[in-house]
Amino acid sequence: MASISKVEGRWRALIRRKGHKPISKRFDTKAAAAEWARAIETQIDVGQVPKMASPATIGTLIKKYRELRSTTKPILDTSSEHYVLKQLTRTLGEIRAEALSVDDLLGWATRRKDEGAGPYTVNCDLSKLGTVLRYVGGSLPDVIGTARPKLAYLGLIGGGGMRERRPVEDELARICTWLVENRGQVYSDFVLFSAYTAMRRSEVARIAWSDVDERKRLVLVRDRKDPRRKIGNDQWVPLLGESWNVMQRQPSKQAIGVAQEDQRIFPIHPQTISKYFKDACRELGVPDLHLHDMRHEGTSRLFEEGFEIQEVALVTGHKDWRHLRRYTQLKPESLHLKVGKQRG
Repeated sequence: MASISKVEGRWRALIRRKGHKPISKRFDTKAAAAEWARAIETQIDVGQVPKMASPATIGTLIKKYRELRSTTKPILDTSSEHYVLKQLTRTLGEIRAEALSVDDLLGWATRRKDEGAGPYTVNCDLSKLGTVLRYVGGSLPDVIGTARPKLAYLGLIGGGGMRERRPVEDELARICTWLVENRGQVYSDFVLFSAYTAMRRSEVARIAWSDVDERKRLVLVRDRKDPRRKIGNDQWVPLLGESWNVMQRQPSKQAIGVAQEDQRIFPIHPQTISKYFKDACRELGVPDLHLHDMRHEGTSRLFEEGFEIQEVALVTGHKDWRHLRRYTQLKPESLHLKVGKQRG
């Protein structure tokens, strides 16, 4: 008899019969999962071989997923999702989806580790692969679910730790100088703008000149990350202090030789700026500093400048203020000092 269970918000029907490969498929409702399972079991009972997924490759399914997304929320070339899917296509694309095995995933995760990807990054990539297979893969066995315990045991996947690394002393200045000398001013300004605004690299890379309100000194950040709202989560963000000056000094698109239709203020791919930031840190001997740490730096600076948490949230885009507490690095006992100053 088939088992019906809820997995990641959807209902999975799993059929295991002796002499047959496990068959599973996910549905939006429990009733739909049960109906499909009964139909498949009937085929097995009368001696028919259930029709499994087509012999499509992982690469083909990723392409199909991109096409599906293009009708709802297109995957931008500047998004991290684009690079995750590109990496999955490069490393797993030639494998037939129905033949994907636990060993394939173990080998892939090990190679990702050797390339420098941490357990959290590999876990996120694996989840994205699961999303692709779930939505366009048909009745494929749940190989990812089977592989997860072993991958976790081997330390190849894991949760994300909360980073608190901020650039110290002159690290940021040295990195920006290296970028100017080796790549150009716009690369340095990308990093500075990230640190001043606490924006994600994908957000900085998407901003166009048409998104800027010169009079109010605001910029429209489109499709900000929000797990509850995938489309149209646009937000007007104030460009405070030096961030406005950094943006204003950017040259015209003709001056930096980008395509005429490219209206972005910082016409750099997120992966490209991350690579050069990493190169700078390596050349300068700056340990364990990532480009995304500039978001932490910018958020912490806002608190240090005296902004309240609701004001900081307007800049960073955080919907849940609890997530901002880790950026402040404030000790609970420090509030007594603030009360003392107010009373004094």
